[in-house]
Amino acid sequence: MTEPVRLSKRMSELGLCSRREADEWIARGWVRVDGKVVSELGSKVLPHQRVTVERQAAAEQARRVTVLLHKPIGYVSGQAEDGYQPAVVLITPDRRWTEDKTSTQFHPSQLRSLVPAGRLDIDSNGLLVLTQDGRIAKQLIGEDSGIEKEYLVRVKYTKPGRLPEADLKLLNHGLSLDGKKLRPAKVRWQNEDQLSFILKEGKKRQIRRMCEAVGLKVLGLKRIRIGRVTLGNLPQGQWRYLGPDESF
Repeated sequence: MTEPVRLSKRMSELGLCSRREADEWIARGWVRVDGKVVSELGSKVLPHQRVTVERQAAAEQARRVTVLLHKPIGYVSGQAEDGYQPAVVLITPDRRWTEDKTSTQFHPSQLRSLVPAGRLDIDSNGLLVLTQDGRIAKQLIGEDSGIEKEYLVRVKYTKPGRLPEADLKLLNHGLSLDGKKLRPAKVRWQNEDQLSFILKEGKKRQIRRMCEAVGLKVLGLKRIRIGRVTLGNLPQGQWRYLGPDESF
């Protein structure tokens, strides 16, 4: 017999919204199960039951923005810490890239619930995604996310000679962090002191720790791509909106 699941969890599984959004919509009476409004938080449904949302929910979701920021070194991705400012303070009208082609107008309400979908260390720069849309957050940082993230990493080998081929293979697959095997990565030399890393996960300080394990010191780290969305020519410290024709 199929077990009932929480309505908010089922809505997230169906890709309608995030669980947090689902709870908001349920409380507002914007969710129907088999045509009947369900407004009680914690309600459960069976997988075969039909879940639909009212037009107001879709309209509110359409107003939610996703921002692409070229985060400079010295800003933290999320909450302020140790006297360092969060990257969201850079999302101001005067820092919007003049070449942003979207027609979206900036409004202070867009800063409400604008959260980073993934981290980028304080001493790294490059592409950081901030979003109000729970579906995008789930896509980028959900447990089953397989979206590629690409980095350019400037390194210095701390042992005599060059990095052995066997250690480059280890970076691609075979290393463990915190007692868990890492997913396969794609790591190759770009030039004599720069590596390209393509990962499908994002453990804390993962690239730095991977490099350390094979005797490489990271001198600079820049994220240039998340899925199909690239940093491109976006200047450091500036941002733009994710376009309607773009997806990760």
